[in-house]
Amino acid sequence: MSPAGCPHVNGFKVDNWKQNLRVIYQCFVWSGSAETRKRKAKSCICHMCGAHLNRLHSCLSCVFFGCFTKKHIHEHAKNKRHNLAIDLLYGGIYCFVCQDYIYDKDMEQIAKEEQRKAWKLQGVGEKYSTWEPTKRELELLRHNPKRRKITTNCTIGEGTSSAAEAGYSKSCLTPPLSSCSGVSTTIDPFWDISLDLPGSSTPFWPLSPGGDGSTLNGESHLSGATTLTDCLRRFTRPEHLGSSAKIKCSGCHSYQESTKQLTMKKLPIVACFHLKRFEHSAKLRRKIPTYVSFPLELDMTPFMASSKESRMNGQYQQSVDVFNNDNKYSLFAVVNHQGTLESGHYTTFIRQHKDQWFKCDDAVITKASIKDVLDSEGYLLFYHKQFLEYE
Repeated sequence: MSPAGCPHVNGFKVDNWKQNLRVIYQCFVWSGSAETRKRKAKSCICHMCGAHLNRLHSCLSCVFFGCFTKKHIHEHAKNKRHNLAIDLLYGGIYCFVCQDYIYDKDMEQIAKEEQRKAWKLQGVGEKYSTWEPTKRELELLRHNPKRRKITTNCTIGEGTSSAAEAGYSKSCLTPPLSSCSGVSTTIDPFWDISLDLPGSSTPFWPLSPGGDGSTLNGESHLSGATTLTDCLRRFTRPEHLGSSAKIKCSGCHSYQESTKQLTMKKLPIVACFHLKRFEHSAKLRRKIPTYVSFPLELDMTPFMASSKESRMNGQYQQSVDVFNNDNKYSLFAVVNHQGTLESGHYTTFIRQHKDQWFKCDDAVITKASIKDVLDSEGYLLFYHKQFLEYE
């Protein structure tokens, strides 16, 4: 879609288009009354396959409901040359020519008005209304257009993309198995930590704590579930490279077998952990559904380069300094993926205060419990340093 917006909405804006759009929102999208909800449940089925689900869309040019997932609404749009359809769950307008959901100020205003009416009928009121800047805030933005100056080595991000997580460093330790015991260290900044999961084609390093019920970062292994700490242990484990990957030692100048180990040298204010749930290879393309338990509070001390001596033999020790929060983090957001590689949907849990969580599902925002958050599958996990809790 062009920056100017979708040019194809003008074909819809004829005659009584506003009233027609309001009726569609009232009857088939927001459905505020019990009567309209019953009507929606009975009538909103795909006219091709009869399914109730699969992201139903309604054509805006005629009476036709079709699956978006199975592309039945796409077939209708192509055959009838009806360019616009409305998502019956979230109310978004899709243009089949632009191949994207579009924004139109007039349509958006109607959608918001009808949504508020539906909420009022349901007794919800303005509880979940979207935030919009006030006139005073808009005026302040006009008079203060400059953004906060960010230095090149700052760990605070300016935008909302994975760049806010810059500031990691990793140490690659490659001590050769020879008499000189030389060590080579490489420091490399990166955006996030991508962690392998059990169930992938990559062998997951066997971990011992599962049998003794030990805990780290408040995660118990009694249930047998894989934990975020397990994944971090695997990420920072010593890895023997073998005879086929000998390197030249800078100390004795001979080619030797070596061991590589990744650790964290410097931690950012916001840490992002990427659970590698999508596997792509020449023979395999699939999603890995393995459940990973993750904590509300995370201590990264055992995985720091300063703690490498205790890890060289696979030993991990919890920090005993309860007053040092520099390596300690609090969970504040979780991104989840529902569906498959071919068709999926992203939702987010976000924390507003200490224990107040919300679920963001496109335009729908609802309250969530801590249990809802911790029981979710997890795709991206966002933690911030704990000292931010007290500022």
